[in-house]
Amino acid sequence: MTTSSFLPAPAASRPLHAGGPEVSSVAWGMWRFSGDDVGAAEARIQAALEAGVTLFDTADIYGPDNGEPFGAAEVLLGRVFAGNKGLAQRMVIATKGGISMGVPYDSSAGYITSAIDASLSRMGVEHVALWQIHRPDMLTHPSEIAQALTAAHQAGKIGAVGVSNFTPWQVEALAMHLPFPILSCQPEFSPLAIGPLTNGVLDQAIARDMTVLAWSPLGQGRLGDPKDDRARAVAAALDVKAAAYGVSRAAAAYSWIMAHPARPIPIVGTQTPARIAEIPDAFKPRWTRADWYQVLVASMGEPLP
Repeated sequence: MTTSSFLPAPAASRPLHAGGPEVSSVAWGMWRFSGDDVGAAEARIQAALEAGVTLFDTADIYGPDNGEPFGAAEVLLGRVFAGNKGLAQRMVIATKGGISMGVPYDSSAGYITSAIDASLSRMGVEHVALWQIHRPDMLTHPSEIAQALTAAHQAGKIGAVGVSNFTPWQVEALAMHLPFPILSCQPEFSPLAIGPLTNGVLDQAIARDMTVLAWSPLGQGRLGDPKDDRARAVAAALDVKAAAYGVSRAAAAYSWIMAHPARPIPIVGTQTPARIAEIPDAFKPRWTRADWYQVLVASMGEPLP
């Protein structure tokens, strides 16, 4: 196999967006960032930094899924920052808002404004590099959303605006009302969640030069413990690549995601320092087109047309 037959290898870092801060090509997610041990929490962050991660993704809703209050993950991050004043300067922070307990989605101008302010307060920072609407609110006109986002951007509270779980047309509708571009999207994308390959999400990201942040890159844990024929088939295809490069199945999955020309950034969710330290293994596997499509065919459960 010649080197030229491999797909382009992802760079270890890249700009978060055009003109934006340099970030790692793998992010660390804080969905399960919980507990009351600030020292242990900082140790997880330090492990990610030592593994080369500089992009950290959180959200105001992270907490209730762990049996903790709304905003708990951001509060814990703020406690870590309070104890280590220089740590935040080493991190590029992305957070999300727009989910309101019991509502469930609220992107009204008043709520977005209050959500941004509350996130900054919980983390003890004055600015985040990226603020994302967590889920689309079908009951708020895009012009109202744009009003709140523009005000927060002009106030220096948010460096860039992104969306999470939006359809391409929802992105287009919001983009029509903003005076600056939407710079990121955050879909669920993994070897088991392949919708973004065909529903226009990744195509739009390429067309608009949007950064793609792939949540649940291990198929919400199903790749680690496959329990059905489809998951087992995908796991087996990834294991071939993992064995060839001496890495874990997880690392092979991350590398499969990053091989797409939209350059998706997988959000790694493990909270175990030893597994966080393995993040650089994601850059070891190389993919040919044939290898990459074999994983896709395993996920589809049928041959390509």
